[in-house]
Amino acid sequence: MTEPAVDTAPGHAEVARIVAPNPGPMTLEGTNTYLVGEGPVYVIDPGPAEEGHIGAVRAAAERRGGIEGVILTHDHLDHSEAVEPLGAPLLSGEHVGPFVALPTPGHAPDHVCLLLDGVCFSGDLILGEGSSYVPPDGGSLVAYLDSLRRLAELDLELICPGHGPWITDPAAKIAEYREHRLDRERKLVAALARGERSRAALLDAAWDDVPSELRPAAAQVMQAHLEKLDSEGRLPSDLRP
Repeated sequence: MTEPAVDTAPGHAEVARIVAPNPGPMTLEGTNTYLVGEGPVYVIDPGPAEEGHIGAVRAAAERRGGIEGVILTHDHLDHSEAVEPLGAPLLSGEHVGPFVALPTPGHAPDHVCLLLDGVCFSGDLILGEGSSYVPPDGGSLVAYLDSLRRLAELDLELICPGHGPWITDPAAKIAEYREHRLDRERKLVAALARGERSRAALLDAAWDDVPSELRPAAAQVMQAHLEKLDSEGRLPSDLRP
């Protein structure tokens, strides 16, 4: 079996990435596991409990002096399942090691972004490509948009996403993510204004570009949008819960 490649962040030799072998529509090429530091390292989001991946993370960490601890952006299994088999201490807190943990709910209620010297480990708040999944139980779409706003206020050089490639223009990507979410909302509001009430038709109107295998996830995201409109008093009365 070929050992997974260890990729170094552009302009930041202290940050390395190993992509877990769990590709899919929601995980893209796989979950990004990060090793940060010159040794011993901090492991961010160790990924799924896949033997080859865990072995690759251990080997890469040993080359840098071992593992100081493990930090999670959130507890979804594709990011956290390898914590126990990796056997390193799980660290948490507002200031954890050299990182500042910025609460960024929206994708998950417990989601944080980890900040270090202009580098942001964004978990699933922002992906390297495509859009993030914002479910109705992730802390609300209002919270998600506020999380993007908080990141936009920072002076970032690089975003290391939970899935997908490095993001070397953080400001542009954050603006793209905010506009994408608001564009979905505009399409949804327009369909509601036309009198559309069928959930399937609303999904077709605002998520018309989503492939069939992602429609169930898109329906959950639409529910988050409807809940946002309801909280703002903008949801038609015949759709309110």
